[in-house]
Amino acid sequence: MTRKITAAQRRARLGARHLLAPSHRVDSVVEAANAVLALHATDPATVFLSAWARMRSPDLGVMTRELFEDMERLLCMRRTMFVMSPDVAPAVWSSTARTIAAREHVSLAKYLHEGGGWDAKWLSQAHDAVREVLAERGQATAAELSAAVPQLREKVLVAAGKPYETVQNVCSRVLRALAVDGAIRRTAPRGSWTSNQFGWQLAPPQAPEPPAAEARAELVRRWLERFGPGTLEDVKWWTGWGLGDTRKALQAAGAEVVLLDEGEGFAIRHELDDSGEVETETWVALLPALDPTPMGWKHRDWYLPQAHRAALFDSTGNVGPTVWRDGQVIGGWAQRKDGTIGVRLFDKQPRAVLKAVNTEAERLRAWIGGVRFLPRFRTPLEREIASDNEFPH
Repeated sequence: MTRKITAAQRRARLGARHLLAPSHRVDSVVEAANAVLALHATDPATVFLSAWARMRSPDLGVMTRELFEDMERLLCMRRTMFVMSPDVAPAVWSSTARTIAAREHVSLAKYLHEGGGWDAKWLSQAHDAVREVLAERGQATAAELSAAVPQLREKVLVAAGKPYETVQNVCSRVLRALAVDGAIRRTAPRGSWTSNQFGWQLAPPQAPEPPAAEARAELVRRWLERFGPGTLEDVKWWTGWGLGDTRKALQAAGAEVVLLDEGEGFAIRHELDDSGEVETETWVALLPALDPTPMGWKHRDWYLPQAHRAALFDSTGNVGPTVWRDGQVIGGWAQRKDGTIGVRLFDKQPRAVLKAVNTEAERLRAWIGGVRFLPRFRTPLEREIASDNEFPH
């Protein structure tokens, strides 16, 4: 008989699995990332804030070292930038990032040929020159590399003859291709941890990668252990794979069919013994924009009511900052201009929950200190709260 796993049972496990309940917080960014497979890294602030929410005593210096020295940054699932541990990276590279890197190279070759007439040999020489400079200097900014490598100062004509015709510098595209291929990687941000100003350095040699099919099965197994149970559509959406590869990976991972509120779902066999209610303390969490937890599934009704989606997501599906209680989204938050953390809850909550939310907001404000930031992808509720002058509930 197919096992039924309810939404309440799924929510009950989230605090422990994703390290959001205080007793499950950890001491390192690597542990925090492993709990959700990888941290979204499109927005510079997100990786720090996602790790902060899952750590006991987050130290900015230690976090920065881990993020930029001990972890890997790959353009992978859904063509999104993620930061992950070296344990996870080989499966992600082989199953997903390698294919995206190949497409990026095809796109860049077309861009250079149409815009400037340059060929693969020219690009290879440019890449070699960048590697030589970084091998000599250790690290350099894009501006410093451009000064040292003539090819990076070239310009291309884009959309020739069209109303939006423009001229672009090739530097960022050439460096991006090297980064996507795992040849170079970013240094720690220069200035604040929210800064987009960074340098480049040579990446360490990549670990041996498993065959693609084996890697897809491993990634699905890891996803089910952290996010499962989930539907076929959840896995397909999260990975960005085609339907065929997703089905094969689920089968190879040994996924068992279960019944969810949304219909057919999948779970890892040994996790089925843990499908009942899980005892854990009541918890609240303030998660940043693009955090892996709210972005972990395509079907979200079990933790985020449809009525609140428009307030929390932008037009392209990027989630804003969210407030959680015991596995369910209950509101949103934002940093105001004065540095305080504003919160908006959707429904009336018990006094104990309000107190816990205020305590967590103050913990976040104290850790952020005098740093100011805005999410890269702003959402309706985040904009509204950021402009507030009070702390509403």
